Amino acid sequence: MRIESAGQTHVGRRAHNEDAYCVLPELGLFVVADGLGGQAGGEVASRCVVDAFSEYAQRLLGDPEGTWAKKLNAKRSREENLLAACTALAQRALLQRRVGYLRDMGSTMVSLVLGKEGAAVAHVGDSRLYRLRSGELEPLTKDHSVTEELRAAGLEPPPRGQSAFGHIITRALGTDRAEPTLQKLELRPGDVYMLCSDGLYEPLGTEVITAALSKPTAKEACEVLVTSAYEAGGRDNITAVVVRVAAAWSPAQGLI
Repeated sequence: MRIESAGQTHVGRRAHNEDAYCVLPELGLFVVADGLGGQAGGEVASRCVVDAFSEYAQRLLGDPEGTWAKKLNAKRSREENLLAACTALAQRALLQRRVGYLRDMGSTMVSLVLGKEGAAVAHVGDSRLYRLRSGELEPLTKDHSVTEELRAAGLEPPPRGQSAFGHIITRALGTDRAEPTLQKLELRPGDVYMLCSDGLYEPLGTEVITAALSKPTAKEACEVLVTSAYEAGGRDNITAVVVRVAAAWSPAQGLI
């Protein structure tokens, strides 16, 4: 399998960028984190999450038989267990630092890992993962938000930007509701994945995202996505990570 990937972030129309991301194709790991908006320490929180994921993945790659940070679940794939462990470490790191002016910090998170048994996604909050397959764009995550809870109850809430509770999330790392949603994914040649913060997807429609992800390279796709979100009037921080699966999956690649 050949993976092509890229990431880009922009402060948008905010004073500070509370988004963070990592692109680690050698580990098959990709993460986007969005520090809780308006909270002191949002920048610290998102960076803390990304660092926890990358450091643990590096450690596991160096010692595949080492002790896992979280007890393995036999019903989950290795990739799902990896993301569960990384999320637990990120949660622990945030809780340890929530003192003083950082006492209210928190972060959303979406992560994707490509491994020997396939792929997996984990997310907390309203950062998302999308997949473009055969020209069709599909969200692979469902927000942990008041909006989604209303929808699950059979109600049809107004669009996020037109609702007083549109941006209220129900889970975030650093809080007492930080359980991730984990999902195993099947990889196919030609798949394009996009991890992003809400500042990216909120100003953009499906057609714009689809067209951007159809660009020849992941770097060009990121540039178009971030620029388009800003030009569409996006006021929040804007972050996109794009991962392209250019050939069939092969377990011999030696990723995590």
